[in-house]
Amino acid sequence: MRTIAIPSAITPALELHLAQYTGPGDDALIFTGSRGGTFRWSNFRRATNWADATRKIGLPGLHFHDLRHTGNTLAAGSGVSLRDLMERMGNDSVRAAMIYQHSTAQADRKIADAMNGMIGEATVPAVEYTKRTSRRRPRSRA
Repeated sequence: MRTIAIPSAITPALELHLAQYTGPGDDALIFTGSRGGTFRWSNFRRATNWADATRKIGLPGLHFHDLRHTGNTLAAGSGVSLRDLMERMGNDSVRAAMIYQHSTAQADRKIADAMNGMIGEATVPAVEYTKRTSRRRPRSRA
């Protein structure tokens, strides 16, 4: 088990869920099986009516692991180091953490903007050039 920080935007929904579906105490499970215990992977889809739930929210075919993937992709997009991402995921594998390092147009724009700022700081003031007209010199006749 590990402790992670959660976005404050989801706190109200989590508090409502805790009030309605969990027992008292700090050690109460957030999600429980039909008998109040922990879920088992072997019966998770059946015990939760996962297929019905995903259909109701308009995401048929959504897998539970897709939620982890989305969360880790968002975390990776926040700009944290690979080590921080691995720690949050509870993973020792760089390879596993790299799966969530998706290239996006937003990331590309962020890189270009950062480079622009660095270039702006490093360049010397522009020198104003005057355009010269090129004139052909007459050849000397010998």
